[in-house]
Amino acid sequence: MDRIIGIDYGRKRVGVAVSDPLGIFASALDTIPAAKIIEYLKNYTQNNKVVRFVVGYPMNLNGKPAECAQYVDIFLKHLKKQFPDIPVTLEDERFTSQLAMKAMIAGGMKKSDRREKENVDKISAAIILQSYMDNPHE
Repeated sequence: MDRIIGIDYGRKRVGVAVSDPLGIFASALDTIPAAKIIEYLKNYTQNNKVVRFVVGYPMNLNGKPAECAQYVDIFLKHLKKQFPDIPVTLEDERFTSQLAMKAMIAGGMKKSDRREKENVDKISAAIILQSYMDNPHE
């Protein structure tokens, strides 16, 4: 079954989300140390058919790349080199951390669990992926 992977890249941790087989719903999957993300994705793609990566791209309010986008650019080069047959789409990640916090509160997650940045990262990845899937594409 085809899957789309959503990625919220950070210098320390990477949030990962996955689509359902029909590409309708995104689910938070995992939070991985940044140094191990390519290895994690290799393992995942060996067991699942991934048809696209959707990577959150940090933008300023003026629509220009944020200063930290340079780190995402480096990651994108590695991702495309390791997975040349899987297309990569960039998705604006503005406000995803705030939306993730609101989603955790609305979902009744305990305050102690909301403090764990790993939870915010993987939920942010799910928001990025869901945003991609909710918008029509060619």
